[in-house]
Amino acid sequence: MRPSFSGAASPEHGRALFDHAVGRARERLGERVATGRFGVRMRVSLTNDGPVTFWLRAAAPADEG
Repeated sequence: MRPSFSGAASPEHGRALFDHAVGRARERLGERVATGRFGVRMRVSLTNDGPVTFWLRAAAPADEG
């Protein structure tokens, strides 16, 4: 099964959820919580430099039809 954003929330709802999560994090951590621009394409890279790698698997969702 390939990842998909078909069932994702609207951008407006996503923004509200994002702002809520950032607000909660800032309540606990203060201004150490930084953000960029919501919804902007980002380039990220990962260097796997540890003693172990975890592969997480999830069951396929049941058909809703």
